[in-house]
Amino acid sequence: MEKFEVHILGCGSALPTTRHFPTSQIVNVRDKLFMIDCGEGAQLQFRKSHLKFSRLNHIFISHLHGDHCFGLLGLISTLNLLGRTAELHIHSPKGLEALLTPMLDFFNRQMTYEVLFHEFDTKAAIQIYEDRSLTVTTIPLRHRMPCCGFLFAEKQSPNHILREMVDFYQVPVYELNRIKNGADYVTPEGKIIPNGLLTTPSAPPRSYAYCSDTLPLPSIVEQIRGIDLLFHEATFASEDAPRAKETFHTTAVQAAEIARSAGVKKLLIGHFSARYEDESVLLQEASAIFPDTLLAKETLCVSV
Repeated sequence: MEKFEVHILGCGSALPTTRHFPTSQIVNVRDKLFMIDCGEGAQLQFRKSHLKFSRLNHIFISHLHGDHCFGLLGLISTLNLLGRTAELHIHSPKGLEALLTPMLDFFNRQMTYEVLFHEFDTKAAIQIYEDRSLTVTTIPLRHRMPCCGFLFAEKQSPNHILREMVDFYQVPVYELNRIKNGADYVTPEGKIIPNGLLTTPSAPPRSYAYCSDTLPLPSIVEQIRGIDLLFHEATFASEDAPRAKETFHTTAVQAAEIARSAGVKKLLIGHFSARYEDESVLLQEASAIFPDTLLAKETLCVSV
């Protein structure tokens, strides 16, 4: 099966701690790297995770709070020092280009590559990226400023050819692409060979959703229904639910309830408040409602 992995570079929230870096992740799909958010220290954790900068071409920023984007300037500068030539695409809510461009002009006057900004509306689910194997769609969230999560969805791969059956029916090579995509084969004599005799189905497409920072939103349930892996912020424990509501964040219990309602296969919680010396209380609360829950930590790699 082709690679589809999520690497945690940072899973803390706004206040720095000695335990966690601010929010950042890498989604590795078939060795194409996609960064989600870029808090301080993201490039250091990128190195620790033994990932290759050359494979990173798209960065998705959920919102313009510092703990989700303060690492961008340093990362862009490092790529410049490394002599990068490929374009770097940054997808974000409106405002990032205006904030970042003056700093890039000051600190990186001789850029070896181009940084391209793509702004998106946070009020509706919009497809913002597509290639041959993957789409990325925004997930509207509710935070103290415009904010979106992201849904990474594999496309269905073509069927697998059964070589022995293709040889048995003497199927011409030029017919194979049609057959991979579900077509039957018609012999020169007019006999129809059903596609099911010539192929086996490919693996079901996989999906990953990232939801941070937000109040718990039942409105996202349909968009993420049945996905393989959900990352949902769980900034606070239940005893701090009033603080979660005040700051437009989610408790571990609320994250688990979203996962259960959506019927996702696995839940990964993160974006932990600095007030917790031991996040096991968050894991216990979430697991009581949604047993297949994981606790995020730096350099953790989860296969989708």
